[in-house]
Amino acid sequence: MVEEIILRPVGIVKSELKEPSLTEDSGDLSKARIDEALRKRERKIRNLISEIIIDDKFDGILDGIEDFSHILVLYWAHETKGENRNLIKVHPMGRKDLPLVGVFATCSPVRPNPVLVTAVKLVERNGNVLKVQGFEAIDGSPVIDIKPYNPHYYLVRNVKLSGWMKKIQREYARKQKL
Repeated sequence: MVEEIILRPVGIVKSELKEPSLTEDSGDLSKARIDEALRKRERKIRNLISEIIIDDKFDGILDGIEDFSHILVLYWAHETKGENRNLIKVHPMGRKDLPLVGVFATCSPVRPNPVLVTAVKLVERNGNVLKVQGFEAIDGSPVIDIKPYNPHYYLVRNVKLSGWMKKIQREYARKQKL
């Protein structure tokens, strides 16, 4: 097995979001409920315009990206401290009513390598700055890669979800209607 991998950030996120929605708390995730505060945050993120500033040393690396409406952004959850990256099992979203599962069965930022990915709308490119909509990364998050979103390449049919994930989605959809 490879002993170490070194990643170089290619840029940084500038955002109004200053705190992550999930963190480690006493060997599990902090509790995140689908309540009004969380729905407000999710609505804010959906409409939020953030900037991804690519380091000047990568001049030309964004050429052609403006021809796409959406991009995938891989970034490092830098607020996940090293000692919190040892969790093996968590309750999804910190909810004790959901089963204890392996971290790799969740999208939690608390993981051995806190690499996260989000599909966002590309609003505008201005030189080495991308304005994007719907990005959940917090201010200062290092960006490690960007890829154009291609629905034909990423299209997956007959997707199976766990029971707890379906429960979260049903609760969220029900709360959205209120």
